[in-house]
Amino acid sequence: MQTILGASGQIGEELARELKRNFTSDIRIVSRKAEKINDTDTVFSADLSIAENAIEALKGSEIAYFTLGLPMNSDLWEKQFPLITKNIIDACKINKTKLVFFDNTYMYPQDSRLLTEETIFAPVGKKGKIRKEMTEMILREMKSGQLEAVICRAPEFYGPGKTQSITNTLIFNNIKEDKKLKVLLRDDKLRSLIWTPDASRATALIGNTPDAFGQTWHLPIDDNRLNYRQFITLASKIYGKELKYSIIPKFVFKIGALFDKRLKELQELLPRYKYDNLFDDSKFKKRFPDFKVVTYKQGIEQIKKEQLSV
Repeated sequence: MQTILGASGQIGEELARELKRNFTSDIRIVSRKAEKINDTDTVFSADLSIAENAIEALKGSEIAYFTLGLPMNSDLWEKQFPLITKNIIDACKINKTKLVFFDNTYMYPQDSRLLTEETIFAPVGKKGKIRKEMTEMILREMKSGQLEAVICRAPEFYGPGKTQSITNTLIFNNIKEDKKLKVLLRDDKLRSLIWTPDASRATALIGNTPDAFGQTWHLPIDDNRLNYRQFITLASKIYGKELKYSIIPKFVFKIGALFDKRLKELQELLPRYKYDNLFDDSKFKKRFPDFKVVTYKQGIEQIKKEQLSV
């Protein structure tokens, strides 16, 4: 059996579908209010901050995928994420379950250096420090040999369905609502964006590749990186209309953060929008050369089609 911990978001849902398509029908869905994604799934509703629940959730599981997310709230992250991570590590060790840890890039330096799996952790802000702590917990257990695990790391999302990201919020949601698009800080810096179904497909593939364990993997992206100006120009061609946008400077964002808690929470991520974001996925593409990545053109076309079908 393969178990998805935190399957209510876009990554978890796509992961469940991909596992069913290509690897197994024996899937357990675990979340606070667990619901089936495939008709053959079993469900287990649990608060994973309680150690006993985590142990019970993983009983009989060969592989567990940690895709759990929390609202963008630093205090909640500090209270819950390290505790949940520890509980999952302990539950994996007790149940002899392999762990696939879905990670992000918050702990990386926010500058223009090429980001590889070997890049040092230099987080900016509380959320980055918490993600660093979580990842280092996994790495220590992997190094000790007490936990068989693999880390799958993704850059910023864009995608269909319930995908939550700055790009979806400021670009695609505004297209749908016929509002002016917004870009943070600069429109001339290259972005590394991952199509959420690709992230899930790649995570399922790594989780079912035994020799991939014991390592960190950057998940695959369209390496033809675009800046937001180019991205919006491409979207304009696909949508068949000029999509106008404005650039939000830092001082406007800081003022808005005084009145909007979400903007306040996002402030520590701002530095990354001042620089080219260069996420290197060459290790994955060398190991899995047949994996087909959705291009930006294909992704935007799919989002448009989904929006028009609603």
